[in-house]
This record gives sequence, structure tokens and C-alpha cells, in this order.
Amino acid sequence: MKRWKLTLQVAATYVGTVVGAGFATGKEIVQFFTQYGELGMVGILVSGLFFIWLGSKMMLLSHAIGASSYQQLNTYLFGDVLGKAVNGVMIVILFGVTSVMLASTGAIGKEQFGLWPPVGMIFTIVLTYIFIARGINGILMVNSLVVPMMLSFAFIIFVPNISYFSLIQTKPDLTLVTQWKWAVSPFLYISLNLALAQAVLVPLGSSVKDRSVIKKGAVIGGCVLTFMLVSTHLALSNLPYSFQLDIPMSAVVKNISAWVNVLFTVVVLGEIFTTLIGNVFGIAKQLQSFLPLNDKQAFAFIILACFIIGQFGYAQLLGFLYPIFGYIGLAFVWMLCIKKEKIS
Repeated sequence: MKRWKLTLQVAATYVGTVVGAGFATGKEIVQFFTQYGELGMVGILVSGLFFIWLGSKMMLLSHAIGASSYQQLNTYLFGDVLGKAVNGVMIVILFGVTSVMLASTGAIGKEQFGLWPPVGMIFTIVLTYIFIARGINGILMVNSLVVPMMLSFAFIIFVPNISYFSLIQTKPDLTLVTQWKWAVSPFLYISLNLALAQAVLVPLGSSVKDRSVIKKGAVIGGCVLTFMLVSTHLALSNLPYSFQLDIPMSAVVKNISAWVNVLFTVVVLGEIFTTLIGNVFGIAKQLQSFLPLNDKQAFAFIILACFIIGQFGYAQLLGFLYPIFGYIGLAFVWMLCIKKEKIS
């Protein structure tokens, strides 16, 4: 029983780490998949397979080398010299994406409740500091509570949109350029998310003693992520103006019922929060390797810096940063794929 409980915690932490602002609001799904129509569904299935394989491999490699931070894993993958460069890029990426997470809470507060954006951001900052002070146990706790709500919401939006499967028989009229973008998009999406997820998955993999728990947790987590991608994609495919919205999923749920709209807001905030605290935790471990900061000082510095960066706005940060980070993450995913050490 304890083994299965830990397995589900690993799966929930995996899901919660990957699902963040862009995923939760639908903006990320539109950008990487939905704009390609039925081919977006194929891209999602490809992404799902890589989530299962590479998520497991990352945690098992971390377990094998005893890596307590993503810095150690990158040094192992790239070597001492190149590893330092990669870690430098990673900390910039994590700062940028964490700022997107924080800025999105301001966007939600404004769109859903009419609040001044910094109010939602400050509220999130307070909660983040409370839970992040608990370390990896706080991350496990938050994900164990939030991820079941995510999965329940995914079922709610999936059922009304099952009929969309009948449209998949129709081939979209795409140019060669768009076909190329569709073919690359799943790998950009995987590289973006797994490169960022290492901030949490690396210490998680090294802290779990049972390798079978890691494998099963990665498989369950990968399957849940795939299902959530599919359900969100189907819902957004029936929303022709999804590209014009900062939070396209809000338009979907408003067409279902008022209580689902409330649940959506809670789930989105929870999804963002799980990724936010994971990123802050990962950045803190990196900063502490070269700055004399204790946990509280590191957390406070990171959150304040992300708050300042987040003033540029959620949509602007997401549209500019995410594609760039996807290409940078390709190097990490490639090294993870070709690493020869046996992990089974």
C-alpha cells in the first residue's frame, strides 16, 4: 500500500510539474497543437509517448547518479564545461517561465474577478512562500491535492467534446511550411516541458529509493498528461477564436455551466501553483550552489525577481519565451535520449 501511495505521489508530482500556466489556460495547447487541426492530435500522442519514456529515464538517471539538483544531472549529461553553460541557460529559462507562471495569476484575477493584476500575483506569492518552505515534502503535498482536481476537470471538458473525433477523418489543407511546423511542434513541446521539469524531477528521482516506483509513476503520469492534452485540445478545437484569448479555456467552460467555470478557476490556479513552487525550489538549489543564501533568502529573492519580470504581462511573456525555450531544451532532450547507461 505504501509503495502504491508513493507511486501515485510521483505520478501526481510529474503531472503537476509539467502542467503550468500555458497548459492550464489552453494558450500553450493552442500554440503547439490545436492550430494544426487534426494533426495536432497526432502531435499530442507523440508527445505522450515521450513523456512516458523520457520522464522515467530522467528520474532513473537521477536516481542512479544520486543527483540532488538538475545541475548535477546536466553535468553528467553534457560534461563539466558544457554542463556549466547549460546550467547557466537553465537558470535563465526557469526565471523566465516562473515569471510567466506568476504573471498568469494576475491575468486570471483580472479576467475572472476584475482585480488589479498585481493583487493576484501577491496572493500567489504568499502561498508559494508558505509551501516552498517545506521543501520537497511541500511539493509532494500540493501536487497530491491539486492533480486529482485537474484530472476531474479534464473528464468534465472531455465528455461534451467526444464527438469531435468524427472530424478527424478530414485532412487539413496545410502548406509544406505548416506541415514542417506540425512535425517539429511535439518535440519542441516535450523539450520545453522536460527541460523545465528537471528542477523537480531530478531531486524527486534521487529521493525515491524504489526504481519500480519511479517507472510506474512515470507511466501513470505520462498517461494522465496525454489524456489532459487530448481533452483540452478537443475542447479548444471547437472554439474558432481561441487564438485571440489570453485564457481560451475560460470561454470553453463558460459554455458548460457556472459551477464548472468556478471549478476551472480553482483548477487553473492550482495547476499554475504546482509548477510555480517546483520552479522556485529548483532555482533556489541552483542559486545556493554559488551564492551564500539560506532557503528563506533564496526563496524571497527568486519570488521578488519573478514578480518584477512578471509585470511585462502573461500573454507577451508566453508568446515570446516559450518557443525559444523549446528550441534550447532540444539539446537537453537529445542528450537524455542518447545517454548509453542502462537504467533498467
